[in-house]
Amino acid sequence: MKVLFAGSPAIALPALEAAAAKAEVVAVLTNPDSQSGRGLQAARTPVALRAAELGIPVLSFERLGSEARAAVEALHPDLLVSFAYGRLFGPRFMAVFPLGGINIHPSILPRHRGASPIPAAILARDSETGVSIQAIAPELDSGDLYAVARIALTGRETTASLSERAACLGADLLADLLPRLAAGGVRPQPQEGEPSFCTVIGKDEGLIDWQASALDIDARVRAFDPWPGAFTWLGASRLALLETEPFSAETSPGARPGTVVALDKSRGIMVQTGEGLLALRRLQLQTKKALPWRDFANGVRDLPGSILGKAPAQESRTQA
Repeated sequence: MKVLFAGSPAIALPALEAAAAKAEVVAVLTNPDSQSGRGLQAARTPVALRAAELGIPVLSFERLGSEARAAVEALHPDLLVSFAYGRLFGPRFMAVFPLGGINIHPSILPRHRGASPIPAAILARDSETGVSIQAIAPELDSGDLYAVARIALTGRETTASLSERAACLGADLLADLLPRLAAGGVRPQPQEGEPSFCTVIGKDEGLIDWQASALDIDARVRAFDPWPGAFTWLGASRLALLETEPFSAETSPGARPGTVVALDKSRGIMVQTGEGLLALRRLQLQTKKALPWRDFANGVRDLPGSILGKAPAQESRTQA
């Protein structure tokens, strides 16, 4: 069976390797090179780099129009396999594949359809998530399901750590499914239940609202690790929150949300939230290196009693 693999970020690498082991991958379809670094040099996607190492041809197009269809059709692929490609496939593009297409989606569909299912599961404080392999359908993430595997969540996962688990699980599901698809007779099952949706995350969504609960803020810190990162302001400096722990049953009476109420020797820098205390355990001040909380606290004068929150310019506009 000939496969065209579509994907871009690192989460898709184990699935690419599984596809290459179980089928003939005639090419990889990935996003065009991006500009990065001080010199704005072209940066290839992780999938493009790994495909080159595997000796697989790489295709990239700004849009999946007639040029893309012609290039793919010339390879005579039977099946499209997609994982985090980042673009929708139209009906004319899908018509190139006699066996249609499948997409690996890191959630238990129909929950968290859309662009950011892993952060969405963490933000919602779900008790479980998983990986689904669905038939590619015209409506976003609505295709029938070929395979589903579940992941129990402890409430301490980050997007980085959960992405690694989902990547490996998706590869295992794909390795099992591809030979069965090649043999024929596999019938997907319709999705069941009310769908929920998640959207693209913006780079400024990591700003912490200290009126929220300690549990919700901690979930935000974990969901936005590694990108876009959770942050607040300490005076005029942006402060990245890299690791936190919630203590939702505790409070400091009379303290305004965002107030550093104590330095707890065993737990960290304790901050009052809208509901409960949040321990800051690893932080990074703007232009400085990331530090464990003790080292950070040693370098900041009069930290207890400080109020974390908006940038000074934002605070001034609010008061005005």
